[in-house]
Amino acid sequence: MQQRTRIKICGLTRAEDVAAAVAAGADAIGFVFYPKSPRHVTPARAAALIAAVPPFVGCVGLFVNASPEEVAATCAVAPLSLIQLHGDETVAESAAIAAACGRQFLRVFRVKPDTRPADLLEYEQLCRAASPLFSSLLLDTYVDAYGGAGKVFDWSLIPKELAPRVVLSGGLSVNSATDAVVRVRPYAVDISSGVEAAKGIKDARKIADFVGAVRAADTIIEREHHHERPA
Repeated sequence: MQQRTRIKICGLTRAEDVAAAVAAGADAIGFVFYPKSPRHVTPARAAALIAAVPPFVGCVGLFVNASPEEVAATCAVAPLSLIQLHGDETVAESAAIAAACGRQFLRVFRVKPDTRPADLLEYEQLCRAASPLFSSLLLDTYVDAYGGAGKVFDWSLIPKELAPRVVLSGGLSVNSATDAVVRVRPYAVDISSGVEAAKGIKDARKIADFVGAVRAADTIIEREHHHERPA
């Protein structure tokens, strides 16, 4: 069966960038509701942007240390299909936020140099046990800031059995995307700064090139599977 890595373009603030992501074939687009981010949008602005999104393109809201009430209020205005929790929320707090807004959630795990593969598996099990609304881990690079820092972590830390269930983030670019997908084999990839002309301003050509780079990886993986099959 053909592998198709899902693609999310995050940190959208303009209608033309939403249109570019959709035209390029993105599976999901992301909106940042963290006020300190240069990519921050208000719930009303996100709602206006989402109104132009066709069916079957997911709209994801990124939150950092927001209360259940704040997230629920945002979801009441902006019709998000999924929420992404990117702060220091505990597993229990993440479950409470998801319950308050009735949305599935992605839980970020910021990978440190001393993170062990077993830590990732254990954390995923904790999230899954805590809430039926848990969707997936999003793996990002640990830095002393929230949201994407555009830095790569050691992909070899991701257990092979976990990779097909995770969203890979952290320092991806047009140049690194093919290698990242071939090596990690994640369910999905998430990019923000790597397809920008400036913070919060996307570059349509970079978005299209990134999608092309991921699709090139899918083709390589499919060829490998084909060669592995007995004649």
